[in-house]
Order: sequence, then C-alpha cells, then structure tokens
Amino acid sequence: MAKKLFIAATGQNCGKTTTCIGLMHLALKKYQRVGFIKPLGPKPVSFHRHIVDKDAALIAQVFSLENELRWMSPVVVQSDTTRLVVDGEVSPDRLHEQMVHACAELEKRSDFIIIEGSGHPGVGSVMKSSNARIAKLLDAPVLMVTGGGLGNVVDKVCMGLALFQKEGVDVRGLLANKLMPEKRARTLYYLRKALEDEALTVIGGIDYHPVLANPTLRRVAKLLGLPLQGNRREASRIIQHVQIGAASTQRVTELIKEPSLLIVTSSRDELLVTLANLYRIPDYRSRIIGLVIPGTAPVSTITQMILERSNIPYLRAENHTTAELYRLITEDVSKITAVDTEKLSLIRSLAESHIDFDLLEELCCG
Repeated sequence: MAKKLFIAATGQNCGKTTTCIGLMHLALKKYQRVGFIKPLGPKPVSFHRHIVDKDAALIAQVFSLENELRWMSPVVVQSDTTRLVVDGEVSPDRLHEQMVHACAELEKRSDFIIIEGSGHPGVGSVMKSSNARIAKLLDAPVLMVTGGGLGNVVDKVCMGLALFQKEGVDVRGLLANKLMPEKRARTLYYLRKALEDEALTVIGGIDYHPVLANPTLRRVAKLLGLPLQGNRREASRIIQHVQIGAASTQRVTELIKEPSLLIVTSSRDELLVTLANLYRIPDYRSRIIGLVIPGTAPVSTITQMILERSNIPYLRAENHTTAELYRLITEDVSKITAVDTEKLSLIRSLAESHIDFDLLEELCCG
C-alpha cells in the first residue's frame, strides 16, 4: 500500500506548492513511483485537453506525470461549482467519491503519494470539503506548512489544528518555511517551545530566498498583458531589482544593480539608446534583464531601430504610468511555473539541504 502525506497550509503564500515540489524531488530519490494529487482544485486551467487545477498541471509538467493527470485533479472548482453545491444540485458526497476514487487509482500506481490541500485548512468548507474533511476521507496524515515567524504562525496553527481535530485527523508535523537563515535555529526553538503542548513535531523547511518570490520577465509580461519584444530567450531570467530611470543617463547607468528591470519613459531617447547599447556588452548584459517603456509619446524612429537591433527585451506600456508599473511589478507575488527552470533547480537544491526527508517520512508515514 502506498504511503500518503497530506500537505496543508496555514494560509496563502507560505510555500505549500514549493514544499510539494521539494518533497516530490526528495521522494523520487527514494521511491521509484511517486504520485501527486490535489483533490480540490480552486484554480482551473486547460492542460493536455483536461481541465485541472494549475498546481496539478505544474507538478505533471515538472515531474513528467502527464499520464496520471486524470487522477491528479479529480475535483476542479469552476465559477458555478459552489452555487451548485449550496443549491443541492451537486452533492458533496459525489465530489468526495471522485476524490476517493482518484486517490485509490494513484495508490495502485504509486509507492508514495503527496496530497496537496487548497489554501488554509478551512478552504472548501462551503462545499463540505475542507482540507480537514478531505484528509479524513483519504485517510492521510497531515503535515502543516507555515511561513516564518512566531506569534502569527502559532495563532494560525492553533486555528487550523482545531479544524483537523474536529474531523479526527492526525496532524503529525509542522514544517516552517521562509525562515531567515541567521534566525533559523532560534525561530525553530521558539516554535517548538510555543507548541510543546500540541502533539506535533516542528520541522525546518526551506529558508527564505528572495529569488523564489521574485518575478521573471515572462511573469511581468503576463502580469501587464503585454507582448515581450526583443530577446524572448531571456524570458525566464529572474528580476531581482526594479529600477526607475528618472535620473540623468550617466547616473542611471552607474546605479544599475544586477540583475535589473528598468522602467524608462518613451521620451527618454538618450537613456533608451544607452541601455540598448549597454545590453550588447557582456558585463552589462548580466545586469540588464530588460526594459518596461511607459508613456503616451511614441518612441522615436531611430531609437526604435536601435532597440530592435540590440535585441534587448522590452515591454511597451503606453497605458500605464511609471508609478503604476513600479507598484504592479513590485507588489506582485510571483508563483512558480513549469518554465521557471532556474527557480525549480533552486527548490530542488534547497530541499536537499534544508528538509530532512527521512525524519519527515518516519514522523508522518511510519
């Protein structure tokens, strides 16, 4: 019989999907057949002619599980699903049967199965399908994932535990993600002390790494709804700095940090030309990821020719101001996609160095 582990989370953006990717990687180093299922998928996408949750599609792509796709996302929440359940047109029991059947099929094909929950523990309650209810249905021990910190983390963990306990689900461990490396030991010490009355073990997860949260050029293009011009092979580069080209041309070039996306208005011909030419120099190419060009004034003909000849990646954003663009880009929480090869490689490496898979397996599946 396959070992199963349900990955729950205290809330959004605490690294649940990143943890699942890391655990899939670690499990595959030990088991030949590792399965994945997201029983309740709130974010539908079309993938290989199936409507599945986007996280199931991501895992299928990253770990070549396309043949298992029909079992990986048994219930996908469409725009009218909640209403249909509340109105009694769709029975929660029917949804549960789909989840149980899909998991049973994966158990035939797997030695180890990672089950990813949706959002916080209560997500899906309106459909009688909270994380806690699903974990009970699938008879899976729970690993709760949280972000770094202490007070806020403990508060959310205790709220989540109450729901799991109500359903009679065994929460075996808490995996703390996004720990500051210099505070890792101290944070884990106090989390263990604060939760010592609870029957769970606190485990260190993946440390905070800004690269995982930073957007790629492709992500910014999608966020703004703009086509990427120039060198599209650079679309997966990770943006670590967003700089506004408001100072003199000389000063802007002196302040470029590595690697940066620069926002330069369409009227700054001399700066656009300079950056385009610098992009062709190897030492500067590593620093300059690309340009976002706002402004209603058209880019001059000669400047446009130089931009195209340099092949510098750029986005033309006539309908946004510089301030709007800076806010949209810097406030965006970038989610990992299957084409983010640099991030995926980093997750695998961090999982190997930060997560004790043998301890986790013994704790949750032993």
